[in-house]
Amino acid sequence: MNLILWRHAEAEDLPDALSLSRHADLQRPLTRRGRKQAETSARWLRAHLPADTRVLCSPAVRTRETAAALTGDAQIVEALAPGADVSAVLAAVQWPERTEHVVVVGHQPWIGRVASLLLAGNEMDWSVRKAGIWWLTGRTRESEAQTVLRAVINPEFL
Repeated sequence: MNLILWRHAEAEDLPDALSLSRHADLQRPLTRRGRKQAETSARWLRAHLPADTRVLCSPAVRTRETAAALTGDAQIVEALAPGADVSAVLAAVQWPERTEHVVVVGHQPWIGRVASLLLAGNEMDWSVRKAGIWWLTGRTRESEAQTVLRAVINPEFL
């Protein structure tokens, strides 16, 4: 399985009065800079992904807008919302059973935690830049499950 973790691009900040509102947080759109970040990352992904890649995203507006830079056919998955549990994320993407490429557009801190669990065996708060991409491949070698880090891409370098 190829699992591509893509953090949403830069989004508008919430006013302090709304900062604790889950509903308000889910409604935050991308900034102008965020739209450019999403387009830049999407251009790189289009050049490297097969046409039949599945794209899953959180219900948050900022993840849907980030995914839309890549495809108009992203599937919204509630289990990928901000604050998601790592095991719920892995179940939603069917890691490692799924055979196709899957792009998951989501949030910190769970993107960093998923990456750290799959690569290092522990959930740690690894930093992932806005619009950053971590491409992981699951494979089996000599009856041993392995996760390979194929790429880490930040839009600033594209």
